[in-house]
Parts: sequence; C-alpha cells; structure tokens
Amino acid sequence: MMKAAYLVDGIRTPIGNLGGSLASVRPDDLAALVLRELLARNPTADPAAIADVLLGCANQAGDDNRNVARMALLLAGLPASVPGETVNRLCASGLSAGVAAARAIQCGDGDLF
Repeated sequence: MMKAAYLVDGIRTPIGNLGGSLASVRPDDLAALVLRELLARNPTADPAAIADVLLGCANQAGDDNRNVARMALLLAGLPASVPGETVNRLCASGLSAGVAAARAIQCGDGDLF
C-alpha cells in the first residue's frame, strides 16, 4: 500500500516581466529566499531530514543554466547532503515538481521534500 502524501506549506516566487524589477535577481537567489521562508515558517522541519528539493524553474539560459534547485538550497543554508532537482516543464514546472515529490513520498523514497 502506498504512503499518503500531504502538502504542508507552499510559497511561490513573484512573477516578473522581461526587463522588469526582478531582471537583476538571479533565479537561485530568489528560490533561496523561498526555501529560507519555508523553513522559518516550519521550525519543526529538520533540514537534514529533507530527502530532496524539487523546484520548478522554466527557461533557464546563460548563467542561469544550471541546477537552480541545488544552487538555491545551498544558498538557503540547507546541508550539502540534501540533493536538488530542477524541473523544467515550461508551463506547470512548479506543479510538476510538487507531483514528483508526492509520488516519491508515496513510493517510499523519502518523507520530506
């Protein structure tokens, strides 16, 4: 029998415009802010117990063309032992990341994503 998976909390980054006020902000820095806030809002969550960080991030290019999830979790101060996976599905990258995390929990790959 599969384990139940629950969404306990969620935060998203703001939506920007090309050349807008977020143009100078790197995606990994923006995602690190979200990860830090999630941990601050959930102080009983042990960062070392996180099985993986799955992050939706579409259209990575240039200096941003790397594993944004991994870079963001390191910038957020999570342990280096925590892996990160960037999901790029263009539309619905964040939704796909959440579904992948739920599936991983249901299959027993971890408890906290």
